[in-house]
Amino acid sequence: MTAVSSPAAAQSRPAPTSFADLAEKLLPAVVNISTSQAAPQRPQGGPPGAPGQRPEMPQFPPGSPFEEFFKDFFDRQQQQDQPQRRSTSLGSGFIIDAQNGYVVTNNHVIQDADEITVILQDDTNIKAELVGRDSKTDLALLKIKTNHPLVAVPFGDSDAMRVGDWVLAIGNPFGLGGSVTAGIISARQRDINAGPYDDFLQTDASINRGNSGGPMFNLNGEVIGINTAIFSPTGGSVGIGFAIPANLAKQVVAQLRDYGKTRRGWLGVRIQAVTPEIAESLGLQAHKGALVASITPDGPAAKAGIQAGDVVAKFDGKEIDEMRRLPRVVAETPIDKAVPVEVWRKGKKLSLQVEVGELEAAEESGLLANVPEAPQPATPSSTEVLGLKLTGITPELRQRFEIKPELNGVVVTDVQGGSTAGEKGVRPGDVIIEVGQEAVTKPEDVKSRIDQAKQQGKKSILLLVDRQGDLRFVAVPLG
Repeated sequence: MTAVSSPAAAQSRPAPTSFADLAEKLLPAVVNISTSQAAPQRPQGGPPGAPGQRPEMPQFPPGSPFEEFFKDFFDRQQQQDQPQRRSTSLGSGFIIDAQNGYVVTNNHVIQDADEITVILQDDTNIKAELVGRDSKTDLALLKIKTNHPLVAVPFGDSDAMRVGDWVLAIGNPFGLGGSVTAGIISARQRDINAGPYDDFLQTDASINRGNSGGPMFNLNGEVIGINTAIFSPTGGSVGIGFAIPANLAKQVVAQLRDYGKTRRGWLGVRIQAVTPEIAESLGLQAHKGALVASITPDGPAAKAGIQAGDVVAKFDGKEIDEMRRLPRVVAETPIDKAVPVEVWRKGKKLSLQVEVGELEAAEESGLLANVPEAPQPATPSSTEVLGLKLTGITPELRQRFEIKPELNGVVVTDVQGGSTAGEKGVRPGDVIIEVGQEAVTKPEDVKSRIDQAKQQGKKSILLLVDRQGDLRFVAVPLG
C-alpha cells in the first residue's frame, strides 16, 4: 500500500539537529532593556526637628574649632540627600529597523521609567527614547541613535503557526542576557485576562522573568511572537509561557512609529457571548457571533442602524466565530473605512454598512460614557412569572435599588429560591428592559411575551437586563 501524505504533512519541517546556526544569526538583534528612575528626595522643608528634616547648622563665632567640624558634617549630609538613581527593571527587546534604530519591547518593562538603556549583545549601552506605548496590548516602541552597526529581524506571520511548530525564544532571563531556549507552540488564541485584545500564543519554551519583551522566532528567523507573560506558581518557568502574536503587534508598532500612539477602530457597542440558551431563544443554529447588549449614542454602530439584540456574525468579511474576536477585528480596521457588517436580527440576516470610528478619540471626547435617554415609566403594577416578582418602577424602588432616572422597564423585587431565572443570575434590583427582543414597560408585558413564547414552542426566553448601568442579555429556560 502506498502512503499518501497530506498537504499539512508535506509542509511540516523535521526537528533540527541543532539551533546553533539560527541562534548565531538572531542573537545580535536581541537586546537587553534596563530602566531606572530617580529615588524620591528627602524632604528639606518643614520646621527644624520635624521627622525626615535635616537640622539647621548652628551658628558659631568666626574662627571657632566647631565651625569647620559642623561644616564638613553638613556637606556630607547634603551629598547623601542628592537624588539617587535606582534600577527598577530588566527586560528584553529586539531591533526591527537597523537604519532608524527602532526597538520593540513590552510596555510593562519600561513603565514608570524616566531613563531607558538598551544593551546590545556586545554590552554596548545606548540611551533610548520612548516613541510610544500601548497598555492594552502591553507593547512599547523605543528608538536608539548610534553609529554602532545594528542587526534587525523581521516580523513573520503568526497566523501561519500551528500547534506543535518549533519556536525559539531569546531574551534576558534573570539578567542573564543572550539566553536561547527552544520549544513548540502549545496552544493558540489564549485569553489570560490581560487586556481586551488577548489572543496569546502559548509555548513550552523556557520563559522566565526578564524574558518579557523578547522575541519568539519561527525556524525562518522571523518574529512570530513577543514574550510577555508566564504562568508560574513558583515564579520560575513551568513550561507555560505566553507571547503576543506578531500579526497583532505589527499594526500596533506601526501606529506607534507613525503617530506615537495607537489609533484603533471603534464600533460603539457593548457585547457579550452567545450561549447555547441565547442562541436557541434567538433561533440561531449555533452559538457563534457577538451579541450586542447596548449601543453608544452617536457612535458608528448607532449611525449604521445596529441595534441592541443584534448578533454580529461577520465584520468586514471576517467571520466572528466568538465574542472576543470582534473587538480585535474592529480595532485592526482602518479608521473612517466603510465596511459591511452582517447581523442576525429577529430570525433574519441583515447586511449593514458602518463607517469605523476611532477608539482613542471616543475615549477623549467622553462618548463612551454617554447614556441613552429612555421614556418615563408607566403606572406601576405587579405580577409573578418564572419565579420572579415583577413591579413597575416607582420613585421608592428607584431610590431603593439605585435605578437611574432615565431608565424604563420592569424591576425585579424578589426571586424565588430554586427558580431557573435565579439560577441564571437574575436578582432583586435588576430592571428588565426587553423580553424576546421586545421592549416592556409593565409586568403584564413580561407575562404576555413569555406566554407567547411558550405557545410558539420555544424552550427559553431572552431578557435584556440592566443592573445599575450594566446591560446584558439573559436566556431563561421556560420549562
